[in-house]
Amino acid sequence: MMERIGRLLRHRWHDQSTLRRVLPAAALERLARRVRASEQRHSGEIRIYIEAALPTSHLLRQAPTHALVRQRALTLFGKLRVWDTEHNNGVLIYLLLAERAIEIVADRGIDRHVPLDDWQAMIGRMGAAFRAGQFEDGMTQALEEISAILVQHFPLVPGTVNPDELPDAPVLGP
Repeated sequence: MMERIGRLLRHRWHDQSTLRRVLPAAALERLARRVRASEQRHSGEIRIYIEAALPTSHLLRQAPTHALVRQRALTLFGKLRVWDTEHNNGVLIYLLLAERAIEIVADRGIDRHVPLDDWQAMIGRMGAAFRAGQFEDGMTQALEEISAILVQHFPLVPGTVNPDELPDAPVLGP
């Protein structure tokens, strides 16, 4: 019970100002350009979703925090239609600032090529950068790593037009 109350208070403490402090508008624009540039090298789609805190409806659920974070990432994977790419090779990078949590959700087309340990190692490197206060650098490194995986497994054939199936700009949660 006390854990849930603490979690609720922690999440109410974080708001849009937390998002703007961690990743100001200029950094978000640079990340969008990096996603756009990445997607010109492969047929995958990368989405970034960052939120300061979970919605209250999630916080009131009786579940461990890590389970709530994973469920939220999976829900957003569907809502943002990352699963709906032609080659099933979309990837969502989800950040929850109140919990300092990172999730990577990959569609089945790409996930079958990447061992879970590789995704976890990537999350670990992002977390280290974030703990050092280097949010944009951590995101950039993750984008480069995900891009390399997508280029390896879903390269663009020269002369092929790659439709931009999903928006490139990071999404900021409410």
